[in-house]
Amino acid sequence: MTPVELSRTVLHAVRRAVDAGELAVAVLPERVVVAPPGPGGCGDYATNVALQLARPAGQPAPRVAELLRTRLLRTDGISDVVVTGPGFLNISLDGDADGRLVRDILRAGPRYGHTDDLAGQAPELHAAPEVRAVVLMDSVARVLRSQGARPRMHCARPPEEAWVRMLGVPGDITVGAGTDPLRPVPAPADPTPLGRDAARWALLHPAPHDRPRIGDEHLVQRESNPLFRVRYAHARSRAVVRNAADLEFGAQPGDVADQPALHQALADHPRVLTATAAHRAPDRLARHLVAVADALAPLLPSVLPLGDEKPSAAHRARLALAEAAGTVLAGGLTLLGIDAPDHL
Repeated sequence: MTPVELSRTVLHAVRRAVDAGELAVAVLPERVVVAPPGPGGCGDYATNVALQLARPAGQPAPRVAELLRTRLLRTDGISDVVVTGPGFLNISLDGDADGRLVRDILRAGPRYGHTDDLAGQAPELHAAPEVRAVVLMDSVARVLRSQGARPRMHCARPPEEAWVRMLGVPGDITVGAGTDPLRPVPAPADPTPLGRDAARWALLHPAPHDRPRIGDEHLVQRESNPLFRVRYAHARSRAVVRNAADLEFGAQPGDVADQPALHQALADHPRVLTATAAHRAPDRLARHLVAVADALAPLLPSVLPLGDEKPSAAHRARLALAEAAGTVLAGGLTLLGIDAPDHL
């Protein structure tokens, strides 16, 4: 069960409690936020939905939490639910949660984290006729589409031809004003000499309120370059899959207990896409991809057998985890409008 699926499961439990007359809530939340437990918490995920519902329901938060706990314990895939603090629900998933996460990613492919949560919404994005604003709008539109929305893009005048040609900006931008303005700090220089991928990264990686740096540091193949780290991690993940095929063994999701940071980064991906869409902030996705790449690096040397060592279940599980991480990196880069080459 992915975080998005768990969020929907908790929301379904809330709706069932309302339908059964256990909770008198006039307006239900559109979504439920689940996240790793904080200090004093336990289990795999926690949510404060009971605290949010307590006042409108006219009941103490611990009472609301117990009502939801009873319903959640009847749900397949959930092994335990504990109420802590003022009413936090701490949810434990059935065993092999990490293996299920990897299977879910490999099944979804680059669309892992995509949802229909914004279906029916058609945001009217508007960008100033400036290169960073237009590229930001394009990336925001891509992420909104991944969440089910059908955004429309507007600009005060048609984008410069170089932006469309070099930066992959679509030509279906309407000339006029939209109702959802995007106002990043403008680029201090023309980014097109960097080429599409480095230019888009230079414009999107900083937060919109930060001034981007347009320089050759985005082209160097060193660890100091975050874009290089992300694309190199993806290329290495593809390389170990090819090398494993040469050794005649394939991926099989399973327990890889020594990679909690990587598992957490992958589990966070749907939440990051949701936040990126909500805040119109592709920098959140860019920073997340750097976190995934950095968490993947320690795993890669242990994926393939060494010397005369035979491929084992542990190798297959690590290979599946590496492939899942590469899949997330490729999908995220695509939403930023950046290529994810298999070779660097």
